[in-house]
Amino acid sequence: MPNTAVRANRTRVAFATLVGTTVEWYDFFIYANAVALVFAHQFFEPLGATGAQLVAFASVGLSFLFRPLGAFLAGHYGDKLGRRKMLVITLLLMGGATTAIGLIPTYAAIGVAAPLLLLAMRILQGISAGGEWGGAVLMAVEHAGRDRRGLAGAVPQLGVPLGMLLASGMMALMTGVIAPTEEAFNSWGWRVPFLLSFLLVFLGYWVRRSVDESPVFQEIAERKEQIHMPLVQLFKKYWYLVVLGALVFAGNNASGYMTTGGFITNYTTSSLGMDRTDVLLAVTAGSFFWFVFTLLSGLMADAIGRVRTYQIGFIVLGVSVFLVFPMISTKSLGMLYLALLLFSVGLGLTYGPQSALYSEMFPASVRFSGVSVSYAIGAIIGGAFSPMIAKAIFDSTGSTTMISWYLLAFVVIGFVAVSLIRDRKGIDLSISNEAEQAHGAVVFQKAA
Repeated sequence: MPNTAVRANRTRVAFATLVGTTVEWYDFFIYANAVALVFAHQFFEPLGATGAQLVAFASVGLSFLFRPLGAFLAGHYGDKLGRRKMLVITLLLMGGATTAIGLIPTYAAIGVAAPLLLLAMRILQGISAGGEWGGAVLMAVEHAGRDRRGLAGAVPQLGVPLGMLLASGMMALMTGVIAPTEEAFNSWGWRVPFLLSFLLVFLGYWVRRSVDESPVFQEIAERKEQIHMPLVQLFKKYWYLVVLGALVFAGNNASGYMTTGGFITNYTTSSLGMDRTDVLLAVTAGSFFWFVFTLLSGLMADAIGRVRTYQIGFIVLGVSVFLVFPMISTKSLGMLYLALLLFSVGLGLTYGPQSALYSEMFPASVRFSGVSVSYAIGAIIGGAFSPMIAKAIFDSTGSTTMISWYLLAFVVIGFVAVSLIRDRKGIDLSISNEAEQAHGAVVFQKAA
């Protein structure tokens, strides 16, 4: 393929992974915003104010418990049938579940069936999210040139802050303009962002259908070297890589879900009494900052390596977890913006390099399974219940100090885990180089 055609194809792939991932995570984060603002009252009211909010936050974590199922299914079939097919399936599943949430009657209307239907749709969101990420990053990284994998892998990562930006921005539009009264927002306003998912999914579907399959998988299929049971092979030979990969992501995820999981939104509006539209706009701005530093980290990963970029990011994140909450607690809108800017630096630097790092850790034949499962388990360990735990800590202590120590513990774990991984920037990712890929991914192993 001529160089011009190669570049055009890579650009198309990058756009497709970004659009699709943005739509996926818009769907996912709309739920977290709604949990912080209305779901406790709408679906869990009989549990009382505190109990309802805790259970609402727990429902955010529920989806994470089903991410491994999505990762197992998508990883298995992605390593056997291809990356592109799984990306289309996960997108449709997420969009359908999100749209359905916008149609569920409240507890006042249908009783206990309301929270049960809500939780069922959240489970489907979790299955979809578990399968989405691995396919998107592999499409991006396996299409990229060796010296551009960090940046290429950061592109689908940008879909997360973009999805958060869209979700928060849409909620802010509803609360501040379209349905500004509490009555209007609680009765129908919160449903509109969920229903809009129906249109966004069509956009993502159209874009993803237009891209070529990953060249690595094409080679695997042509040589008929798909493994019959890739998950079995993964856990038999590379379980330690799954553990390390999961702990790296947990180190980022615990802090990240303070914003994406809705805790900061709930803390500022319910505990500090700040205006919800102002808070949502600040979270939207924070998502933009997160976008910028995630993109920067992709460039850094190509320049100084994936591991070094991670280490810098974890150090910054470890410092910021003790500064962010005191800044927010001033109730100053300006300090809230500054706190979210500071938080986004460490979050971005420990998120952007993930795609390239994971892709270069696992052999080609089990790569989809490896990156998906590591990601899903890390999400459970670090992010699943971090908003609920943070809420419980605050309710029991009346302070955010212990929340900071809780987050720091995960940061330290992530730093140690990534430091045990060997940076293999530029390694040949094709199936023909599987022998080298299979050895030396960690510092305590001799490189092939």
